[in-house]
Amino acid sequence: MTQMAQDLALLKPEILLLLTGALALVGEMLRRPGAALLVTAVGLLLATGLSLPLLGLDTAVFDGTFRIDALSVWAKLILLPATLLSVLLARAELGGSDREGTVYSLFCFTTFGALVLAASGDTMLLVLGVLLSGLGAFALVAYPRDDAATEAAMKFFVFASVTGAVMIFGLTYWFGATGTTLISDLGRLQQMPYVAPLGLVAVLVGLGYKASLAPFHFWAPDAYQGAPVCVAAYLSVVPKIGALFALAQVVAWLPENTGWRALLAGVAVLTMTLGYLAALVQDNAVRLLAYSSIAQAGYFLLGVVALGASELALPALVVFGAAYAAMNLGAFAIIAETGDTLEAVTGLGRKRVFAGVAMVVFLLSLTGIPPLAGFAGKFLLFGAAIEAHFTWLAVIAVINSVLSLAVYLRLVVPMYKARDSAQAPLGYQRWPTTVWSLAFVATLVIGLAAQLFLVRLSQTV
Repeated sequence: MTQMAQDLALLKPEILLLLTGALALVGEMLRRPGAALLVTAVGLLLATGLSLPLLGLDTAVFDGTFRIDALSVWAKLILLPATLLSVLLARAELGGSDREGTVYSLFCFTTFGALVLAASGDTMLLVLGVLLSGLGAFALVAYPRDDAATEAAMKFFVFASVTGAVMIFGLTYWFGATGTTLISDLGRLQQMPYVAPLGLVAVLVGLGYKASLAPFHFWAPDAYQGAPVCVAAYLSVVPKIGALFALAQVVAWLPENTGWRALLAGVAVLTMTLGYLAALVQDNAVRLLAYSSIAQAGYFLLGVVALGASELALPALVVFGAAYAAMNLGAFAIIAETGDTLEAVTGLGRKRVFAGVAMVVFLLSLTGIPPLAGFAGKFLLFGAAIEAHFTWLAVIAVINSVLSLAVYLRLVVPMYKARDSAQAPLGYQRWPTTVWSLAFVATLVIGLAAQLFLVRLSQTV
């Protein structure tokens, strides 16, 4: 009992998150969406606060199945605030609808699944995390109950069912070879060079769909466009980062002779290049950002590839994860305020100067322009890849960053064109403005803080 109490004490953020989702659901049952919003916001803030004391720990609970380490703790510190910003966006877009409180509850439960993924120390928790984060996400996409949302949710669900089944099937090879489901025992595959890749490919299929890695990304643009913008913003950040951190937890224990680094490097190149090339021809802002988020997932893989071969890999994943959450949510928040077409953002920079500046900052940060957060994250990722002797991968990533500038200019250029008087006025909305204002500050602060970290690092080398 003492050991269980100690284990549960380290899971206070997750337990509080579950209680928050349950209480938000109670608020909806009582037809008090305002109370559900308040409970959700307070619960997410408290859960974030409870995560801070866990920094610096490197342990596991429940016989090694659930990890408390840098990746899992930083996942909490990134994903819980990101969920709160998504909830505020949902209040603006879905407030007054007949199931508003349910959305807040689903956000909490889906985030719980993402946190389970990021802390996975057991292959069964990988499966559980995919299921938990998927079930809520399907319902969120289908929330509007119109044809576009229903079709998007069905594509999302079918794709998830197939990829999840493939992952479970592949994991049986690892269990059969090692006799255990613990990820920390994957080193036993050292003498089984053919079994290890089978399981890795299966895991990559299951987590790759969740993170929208190519070629498992086909659901993402349709799901983002069919869902409410607040849900698209949420899906582009929370489940994605959870899945990528889960992939990092897995490969950190894989033997080198499995060739996992080369495999992930190839997926990274495909994901970055395909994402940006597809984004170049999009006329819908949400679809453009959807393909952008696919490409950005490829950058995360640079850090995953370098794990165990570069000391920069882990800091790079954390910094880029925080930067990506801020700049991507900020960009989606402005789209939620203006409209999801390229025409809708026309004149934004002229009519609303601060909003225009913020959008440019988010897009330049996504490109990787200094001194913004995206630059700091990508700089660390490139350094990690080079230290791991994947210089060619870093070069391709830099080339794709140049390509991304052409993608994001498709949003910037119309922002500074004259707006037709026949178009709807660009109005101010409290919650989206609050979200992108907070994201704007975070993008600048993370960028500047990371620059200081890099300066100190260079002084110690």
